[in-house]
Amino acid sequence: MKLVKWLAASIVMTFVLHLNGPEAEASVLKTGSSGTDVTYVQSLLHKLGYFKAETTGYYGPITRNAVENFQRDFGLKADGMVGVNTSAMLSNVDMMAHAVHGEARGESYDGQVAVAAVILNRVHSSEFPNTISNVIFQKNAYTAVSDGQYWLQPNAAAYQAVRDAFDGWDPSGGATYYYNPVTATDQWIFTRTVIKQIGNHHFAY
Repeated sequence: MKLVKWLAASIVMTFVLHLNGPEAEASVLKTGSSGTDVTYVQSLLHKLGYFKAETTGYYGPITRNAVENFQRDFGLKADGMVGVNTSAMLSNVDMMAHAVHGEARGESYDGQVAVAAVILNRVHSSEFPNTISNVIFQKNAYTAVSDGQYWLQPNAAAYQAVRDAFDGWDPSGGATYYYNPVTATDQWIFTRTVIKQIGNHHFAY
């Protein structure tokens, strides 16, 4: 599990660490920037529905506009530049999309949004870690992390589900747990109070 956490920090958060170093000011992405970091941003924004063009690796007006819209929707300063806070939020969204896809692909769209909402509900609960990365990579918290399905490439629906959850949609009804009663092996989970069922998942607190 420690190796998995290290890999997550290394792979998913590379962009954040790049912008958070001693050269952070110079590394901010803005109009005129180019390279693989710009391509990464464009790709994520495309999956989220903000960047409606082919990725180019060049930070022009279309990219700036997409970044501004993303920033507004996610409660960030809408300056059109990708600095530490924006890159961290993009990485959080990417991690959540991996978790949603690994845990709930094949479920209805509502069911995928509900899984994303549970992650956010845990972040806001005093009973769980208070960051998205620590919630997702908490020991034995998510089957997809334990069995490697987390590393599958999320589809667009997973990213949209995360976007909707951040926008306040919570089909889970405030749940902090969910499980499939057919495949669950930990009997403890059956002691939780079920709020609702969406597809194959029971949502509980």
